[in-house]
Amino acid sequence: MNLFDLKGRVAVVTGGNGGIGLGMARGLGQAGAAVVVAARNEEKSAAAVEELGALSVEAVSVRVDVTDSSSCRTMVEEVMQRFGRLDVLVNNAGTNIRRQPQDYTIDEWRTVIDTNLTSAMLCCQLAYPLMVEAGGGKIINIGSMMSIFGASFTAAYAASKGGIVQLTKALATAWAKDNIQVNAVLPGWIDTELTRRARGEIEGLHERVVARTPAGRWGTPDDHAGIAVFLATAASDFVTGSTITIDGGYSVQA
Repeated sequence: MNLFDLKGRVAVVTGGNGGIGLGMARGLGQAGAAVVVAARNEEKSAAAVEELGALSVEAVSVRVDVTDSSSCRTMVEEVMQRFGRLDVLVNNAGTNIRRQPQDYTIDEWRTVIDTNLTSAMLCCQLAYPLMVEAGGGKIINIGSMMSIFGASFTAAYAASKGGIVQLTKALATAWAKDNIQVNAVLPGWIDTELTRRARGEIEGLHERVVARTPAGRWGTPDDHAGIAVFLATAASDFVTGSTITIDGGYSVQA
């Protein structure tokens, strides 16, 4: 028995057309899964599918706005029409608006919470009956270092990512009886489009991150491929409700 084999499985990765999502999609696909890249930007998704195809990964893209419940439902319906199953759900889609707490508008707050947290709950609800019917499934929620740390400019983002951890624990306890394992990954400072913007907005961020990280570097999207495979396969069948940091030691450095 190959504990890390995903042949015959179907994995949906929201926000899978770039950054951490694409890094996880590469890992899942190379372990044998068919990968659904679910995101808003169709051009970017097409490029991601082409990249995955060059790695001999079966991949398709589905357009979805994760803040729209009808769009999420349509996405899941398309996955079922195409593949007839949904085994792995990676809730990776996310956004951030950096403000001091007193400066957020309520619309900005809702945008971040709806994109990062409410969407995960919605996609999990839609995936649940399909996984029950299949006899089990795997859900991987993407949190953040801001799930455990605070920063003056991330009130909305930190609230959403802290919520991801607690949502993960609640779903894990509720759905363990259905053989559905739900876990969260907490990326540290990863070199993505989102964090490149942060480096432009926050003076000295790059230097502070490297100085605090024992690994001495920023992470890469591909640093998340292995954990995605572990949490999506039989290797993690007795792991649920866990939060796993992928941060080069950032969170344990004094």
